[in-house]
Amino acid sequence: MNSSYQKLKQILPFLILAAMAVTIVSLTIGKEIYGHREQNLVSFAVVNFSGYLFFLLMPVELAFIYYLKSGADVYLLTALAVGTALAAQLVDYSIGRFFSFHMIDRMIGRHSYEKAKAEIRKYGNIAIFVFNLLPLSSPIIMLAAGMLKHRLKEVLLYSLAGLLLKYLIITLIF
Repeated sequence: MNSSYQKLKQILPFLILAAMAVTIVSLTIGKEIYGHREQNLVSFAVVNFSGYLFFLLMPVELAFIYYLKSGADVYLLTALAVGTALAAQLVDYSIGRFFSFHMIDRMIGRHSYEKAKAEIRKYGNIAIFVFNLLPLSSPIIMLAAGMLKHRLKEVLLYSLAGLLLKYLIITLIF
């Protein structure tokens, strides 16, 4: 019985976060898709911001492509994508900087944190740039950067460069 309780205790946070992600998408983009409503960039901003928080995993690049294909203004969409991503990453960085290791360890797991920490220690700003350029887990890198007290100006600069290049490439492809 104790083993079942431990398993439930480990799985429950994941299920709660997954339910939050599904709810956010359903209440924003989902209503627009299934309700045949005009796309609203506020919905995109909410989903994109949420997707860049380390404790929610959402396909933000797919949301960008969806809104791009729906005819949204590419400059406004890109500005929203980059702006909301940077705002969420600033939250991730701040949580990493100001919360205890044990609390974060329970939220994302030691393996994820240790892997991100090793990437930052080994590659520094290049890791931040690459994780923002590619659809990798840049929020966890930001969390680790905060925990390592990496320079905030550099974190934001390399994040901005990676995000701009990512969304430029997506725009050119789609």
